[in-house]
Amino acid sequence: MNPDQLKYTKDHEWIGEDGGLYVVGITAHAQDQLGDVTYVELPAVGRAVSQGDETAVVESVKAASDIYAPAGGTVAEVNGALEDKPELVNQDPYGAGWFFKLKDVDASELGGLMDAAAYAKYAAESEH
Repeated sequence: MNPDQLKYTKDHEWIGEDGGLYVVGITAHAQDQLGDVTYVELPAVGRAVSQGDETAVVESVKAASDIYAPAGGTVAEVNGALEDKPELVNQDPYGAGWFFKLKDVDASELGGLMDAAAYAKYAAESEH
Protein backbone atom coordinates (compact mmCIF):
# COMPACT_ATOMS: atom_id res chain seq x y z
CA MET A 1 0.00 0.00 0.00
CA ASN A 2 1.20 3.50 -0.75
CA PRO A 3 1.37 5.36 2.60
CA ASP A 4 0.52 8.64 0.84
CA GLN A 5 -2.88 7.26 -0.23
CA LEU A 6 -3.96 5.84 3.13
CA LYS A 7 -6.10 7.25 5.94
CA TYR A 8 -4.82 7.25 9.53
CA THR A 9 -6.17 7.15 13.07
CA LYS A 10 -4.85 8.82 16.22
CA ASP A 11 -4.08 5.29 17.47
CA HIS A 12 -1.58 4.84 14.58
CA GLU A 13 -3.61 2.46 12.44
CA TRP A 14 -3.89 2.91 8.69
CA ILE A 15 -6.66 1.88 6.29
CA GLY A 16 -6.65 1.77 2.52
CA GLU A 17 -8.96 0.47 -0.20
CA ASP A 18 -7.68 -2.45 -2.26
CA GLY A 19 -9.88 -4.25 -4.75
CA GLY A 20 -13.12 -3.46 -2.94
CA LEU A 21 -11.79 -4.43 0.51
CA TYR A 22 -10.21 -2.14 3.06
CA VAL A 23 -6.82 -3.24 4.37
CA VAL A 24 -5.84 -2.30 7.95
CA GLY A 25 -2.40 -2.21 9.56
CA ILE A 26 -0.27 -0.15 11.89
CA THR A 27 2.00 2.66 10.83
CA ALA A 28 5.78 2.66 10.57
CA HIS A 29 5.76 5.08 13.52
CA ALA A 30 3.73 2.62 15.62
CA GLN A 31 5.90 -0.40 14.87
CA ASP A 32 8.99 1.70 15.59
CA GLN A 33 7.57 2.67 19.00
CA LEU A 34 6.65 -0.95 19.77
CA GLY A 35 10.03 -2.40 18.89
CA ASP A 36 10.33 -6.01 17.75
CA VAL A 37 6.86 -7.50 17.29
CA THR A 38 6.66 -10.98 18.83
CA TYR A 39 2.97 -11.92 18.49
CA VAL A 40 -0.17 -10.81 16.69
CA GLU A 41 -3.70 -11.83 17.69
CA LEU A 42 -6.03 -11.51 14.70
CA PRO A 43 -9.83 -11.23 14.65
CA ALA A 44 -12.15 -13.96 13.42
CA VAL A 45 -13.18 -13.78 9.77
CA GLY A 46 -16.85 -12.78 9.62
CA ARG A 47 -16.70 -10.66 12.76
CA ALA A 48 -18.62 -7.40 12.48
CA VAL A 49 -16.79 -4.41 13.96
CA SER A 50 -17.70 -0.81 14.58
CA GLN A 51 -15.33 2.11 14.18
CA GLY A 52 -13.03 2.19 17.22
CA ASP A 53 -13.64 -1.43 18.27
CA GLU A 54 -10.67 -3.38 19.63
CA THR A 55 -10.14 -5.76 16.72
CA ALA A 56 -6.63 -7.24 17.04
CA VAL A 57 -3.70 -7.23 19.44
CA VAL A 58 -0.01 -6.76 18.72
CA GLU A 59 2.64 -7.72 21.28
CA SER A 60 6.26 -6.67 21.21
CA VAL A 61 9.31 -6.81 23.39
CA LYS A 62 8.17 -3.48 24.88
CA ALA A 63 4.37 -3.69 25.18
CA ALA A 64 1.06 -5.12 24.07
CA SER A 65 -1.27 -2.83 22.15
CA ASP A 66 -4.83 -3.09 20.92
CA ILE A 67 -5.49 -2.51 17.23
CA TYR A 68 -8.73 -0.63 16.67
CA ALA A 69 -10.96 -0.72 13.60
CA PRO A 70 -10.45 2.57 11.71
CA ALA A 71 -13.95 2.13 10.26
CA GLY A 72 -16.88 -0.20 10.77
CA GLY A 73 -17.29 -3.27 8.59
CA THR A 74 -16.97 -7.03 8.55
CA VAL A 75 -13.64 -8.85 8.77
CA ALA A 76 -13.24 -10.44 5.33
CA GLU A 77 -9.69 -11.73 5.63
CA VAL A 78 -6.81 -11.88 8.10
CA ASN A 79 -3.09 -12.03 7.47
CA GLY A 80 -2.32 -15.56 8.60
CA ALA A 81 1.37 -15.08 7.74
CA LEU A 82 1.69 -12.98 10.92
CA GLU A 83 1.06 -16.05 13.09
CA ASP A 84 4.41 -17.54 12.05
CA LYS A 85 6.19 -14.31 11.13
CA PRO A 86 5.01 -11.44 13.36
CA GLU A 87 8.22 -9.62 12.42
CA LEU A 88 6.58 -8.77 9.07
CA VAL A 89 4.88 -5.92 10.95
CA ASN A 90 8.33 -4.41 11.59
CA GLN A 91 9.79 -5.26 8.20
CA ASP A 92 6.92 -4.09 5.97
CA PRO A 93 4.15 -2.28 7.94
CA TYR A 94 2.42 -1.00 4.77
CA GLY A 95 2.78 -4.25 2.81
CA ALA A 96 3.27 -7.81 4.06
CA GLY A 97 2.67 -6.67 7.67
CA TRP A 98 -1.03 -5.82 7.25
CA PHE A 99 -3.43 -7.20 9.90
CA PHE A 100 -6.92 -7.66 8.45
CA LYS A 101 -9.22 -6.64 5.62
CA LEU A 102 -12.73 -5.28 6.03
CA LYS A 103 -15.69 -5.47 3.69
CA ASP A 104 -18.96 -3.53 3.83
CA VAL A 105 -17.08 -0.50 5.18
CA ASP A 106 -19.04 2.67 5.88
CA ALA A 107 -16.94 4.96 3.68
CA SER A 108 -18.39 8.04 5.38
CA GLU A 109 -16.39 7.09 8.50
CA LEU A 110 -13.16 7.46 6.55
CA GLY A 111 -13.76 11.19 6.19
CA GLY A 112 -12.94 11.76 9.85
CA LEU A 113 -9.51 10.15 9.56
CA MET A 114 -6.23 11.93 8.84
CA ASP A 115 -4.55 11.98 5.46
CA ALA A 116 -0.81 11.24 5.18
CA ALA A 117 0.30 14.86 5.73
CA ALA A 118 -1.90 15.35 8.78
CA TYR A 119 -0.77 12.02 10.23
CA ALA A 120 2.92 12.85 9.71
CA LYS A 121 2.41 16.08 11.67
CA TYR A 122 0.43 14.26 14.38
CA ALA A 123 3.08 11.51 14.73
CA ALA A 124 5.87 14.08 14.99
CA GLU A 125 3.98 15.99 17.68
CA SER A 126 3.19 12.81 19.65
CA GLU A 127 6.91 12.10 20.06
CA HIS A 128 7.34 15.15 22.29
